[in-house]
Amino acid sequence: MPFTIATWNINSLRLREGLVLDLLRQEAPDILCLQECKSPVELMPREAAEALGYRWFVARGQKGYNGVAIFSRLPVSDAGGIDFAGTGHARHVAATLENGVTIHNVYLPAGGDLPDPEANPKFAQKLDFVAHLRDHFRADAPRRAILVGDLNIAPREDDVWNHKALLKIVSHTPVETDGLNEARDEGGWVDVTRADIPEGPLFSWWSYRSPDWDGADKGRRLDHVWASRDIAQAAHSSRILRAARGWEKPSDHAPVFATFDL
Repeated sequence: MPFTIATWNINSLRLREGLVLDLLRQEAPDILCLQECKSPVELMPREAAEALGYRWFVARGQKGYNGVAIFSRLPVSDAGGIDFAGTGHARHVAATLENGVTIHNVYLPAGGDLPDPEANPKFAQKLDFVAHLRDHFRADAPRRAILVGDLNIAPREDDVWNHKALLKIVSHTPVETDGLNEARDEGGWVDVTRADIPEGPLFSWWSYRSPDWDGADKGRRLDHVWASRDIAQAAHSSRILRAARGWEKPSDHAPVFATFDL
């Protein structure tokens, strides 16, 4: 059964509900995973999505902050959520398809501006989250699983517009990139996007601070699609919908897609 999954940090679902519904109409992924919804679950647009055929919905919400949601045209069941780093934040939710594939939707902390865990508690929390992610999936190896979301780390040199310039900038510091790579490898995950698009600059986020984001193209690949090794070969057709970053009142992230033949 082929299905397409999309992941998107929407940066306020209530503010950008129209953009989400436009994406569902125009791109029609079978499953859409959203992060940074900034909304309690009861205020998320479940009925509007259902009217477009997305009858299944699993989410964890939080007023004004964080929040993750899964809208699906395929039957899914709630597979719980993990409180990575013990913050109590709504940063993970999982759903299982009828074919047994479990989808993990993750929103990793941004980490603030200062890449020093002693001076910046937000950065320390980010590193704790990555370590917990690593330890959890090392202890419970994922099988028939997909992990998507805004991981707020651009791990490769060509995942940022200027590797050397960003080595001391949060999201591309060595302690972050090494940590994320270790979490991926220890969990037995495969970076589906880079398996499909192995070479060249690839970005999913562009700062609001750049008025000419498209021309300057100072982006980073912060949004990811991973798959457990047993199903990674079934993934294909990865892409980033860059055009969405130019929509009216956009998120600073663009949706990332992958299709699986399972």
